[in-house]
Amino acid sequence: MKKWLLGALLLCSSGILPTPVSAFELPRRPEYVIVASYRVSNDPEWMDVIEALKKKHKGAEVCYYKESPREVMGNLRWYYPRYVAVVEKPEQIGRDFVVDLNRMSREVDDDIYADFLCGIITGYDAQAALRLVNDTKEPKVLRSAVTTVSVFGDGHWFDRFAYISDARPGLVGEREKGETTLRETMVTDSADNRMYRDMIRKAQEEGKQLRLPKDFSVKKLNLLQRFYDYYTKYDPDVVITAAHATEKNLEMPYSSGNIMCREGKLYADFPEGPKDLVETGKTRVYLPVGNCLMGNIDKTRNSMAIAFMNSARVGMLAGGYVVETWYGRNGWGGLCYFMNNPGRYTIPEAFFLNQQDMMFQLRQMAPALVNKPFPFAEGPDHMTPEYNEAARLNGGKISTDAFGFFYDRDVVALYGDPAWDVRLAEQPNANDYEVEYKVKSEKCIVTVKTGPNYSEERMRGADFRSQHVGELPFSFFFPKRLRNPRLAEGQSWKAAVDENFLLVYEPGFEPNKEYTIVLTIDPAR
Repeated sequence: MKKWLLGALLLCSSGILPTPVSAFELPRRPEYVIVASYRVSNDPEWMDVIEALKKKHKGAEVCYYKESPREVMGNLRWYYPRYVAVVEKPEQIGRDFVVDLNRMSREVDDDIYADFLCGIITGYDAQAALRLVNDTKEPKVLRSAVTTVSVFGDGHWFDRFAYISDARPGLVGEREKGETTLRETMVTDSADNRMYRDMIRKAQEEGKQLRLPKDFSVKKLNLLQRFYDYYTKYDPDVVITAAHATEKNLEMPYSSGNIMCREGKLYADFPEGPKDLVETGKTRVYLPVGNCLMGNIDKTRNSMAIAFMNSARVGMLAGGYVVETWYGRNGWGGLCYFMNNPGRYTIPEAFFLNQQDMMFQLRQMAPALVNKPFPFAEGPDHMTPEYNEAARLNGGKISTDAFGFFYDRDVVALYGDPAWDVRLAEQPNANDYEVEYKVKSEKCIVTVKTGPNYSEERMRGADFRSQHVGELPFSFFFPKRLRNPRLAEGQSWKAAVDENFLLVYEPGFEPNKEYTIVLTIDPAR
C-alpha cells in the first residue's frame, strides 16, 4: 500500500490523476505511455497528435513535463510501460534530448537494460506529426528499397531493389520485380562539382592556394542523378544510406552530389539547379545507419530528419545518429538484427535488441562505464578529450571497441511510433528455426526447433555483415512482457535476459534438434 501511495503522489505531482482503485487491487499499468511537453498540450493543433495516439493505442496514459522528459521518470517507474512515445516540437529536440531519452529507458529498474521501446513523434508542423501517427496505423511490409550501401548484395530481401555502391566508384545496380539477377552498370557521365568549382574561383580571385583532396576533380560521377532516378522509379518502401552527411545535407558516395532540404522539403542539389524529389504520397521508412548527424534535428524544423518525415512522408526514421559517427555499432547493429531476421522483428524491436546486446557486451568489456554518461566534448578534435576521459572513467585505459560501444550507446534516435508493426517479408529458410513460447505459473519455457537446413552461421548473421558487428546471439523478443525473468536453476546458457527479451550467446544449435530454455518469473500480483 505504501508503494501505491508513493506512485499516486508522483503521478499527481505531474498533473496526472491515477485511476481510482479499491484497497485490494493495483491500478492498471498501461503498455503504452505518451510523454509530452506542456508546449504541446497548450497548442490545440499539437494536442490533436496526442489525441490521435490515444485513439490508436487504447488505454494509453499521458504524462506531461515542463522542460525535460526526465521530469516524468517517477511516472514511468510507476506505469512500467513497454512502449513510450515522446511528442515534442522540433525546436526542442537536439542531441542531448535524444541521449537523455536513451538513458532514461534504462533507469526504470535497477538492471542495465532498457525497459521500454522509445520513439519520438514530431514533424515540420502539427499536421505533419499528425500525419505520421495516422500513416502508421496499419502494419507495413517493406518490399522495395533504394540504398547507397553495397553490403546488400542482390537485395534478395526485396521484390524491387536499386543501389549505388559505396565500395566501388560509379557502380550501380537495380532489379525489378520478377527478375532474379541484379543488373549492374558503371556510371560514365559526370557533373560539375559546384562546391570545388566555386572554391577554386574564389581562391583565384583572392590569390590563394588551395589544399585539394587526393581525389579532387572538378568533374564528379553523376551519382546524384542515379539516386534521383532510382527514387523516382522505385518509389521505395525503405531508403537506407551511408555516406558523409550533416543536419543539412545527405552526400552521395564519393562526394558526388547532395540531397538537401529547405522549408521541410527534400531536393537534389544539381549544378544546373535544385529539383525536388518526386513523391507519390507513399508512407516509407528511412534508415540512415551510416550517416553522421542525420538523426539530429538540431532544434530546428529546417533539418534533414524533419524534411524526410515531412516531404518524403517517412513514418519511421531509425538508426539516425545525433553525433558524428565513426564506430557505427548502434546504427549498423540495428540494421544487422533487422536484415538477418527477416519478418521476425519490427524495426523498433530489431534496434532495441541490438542496443541490449551492446549493453551486455559493454559490461563484459568495461563494466565501469555501463551506467556512466558519455563525456561529450566540443571542437574539431573532440574525440581526443572524450577518449582520455573515458579511459579515466574506466580506470586509466580503454580498448577501441569499448570506447566505440560507449560512444555509440545513446546517440541513435528512433522517430516514429515504437509500436508500429513495420518489418521485412519472411524469407524461405532465412531463419529455418521456430521458436515456441509458453508461460505457465512461475515458469516461461522457450523452445527452439531447428530444421534440416538450419545454419548456425546464418543465425549468427552471415546473411548481412557490417562494421563492428560480430556474431549475433540467438535472440527472441517476448510476445508479452515477463515479470522479472531469469534463467531457471540448472540452466547453463550464456544469456542476457530481461522482461522484454532473451539473448543466448554461442548456443551451439544443430539441425533437426529441439532445445529448451527455461526461465523463472515472478508470480502475478
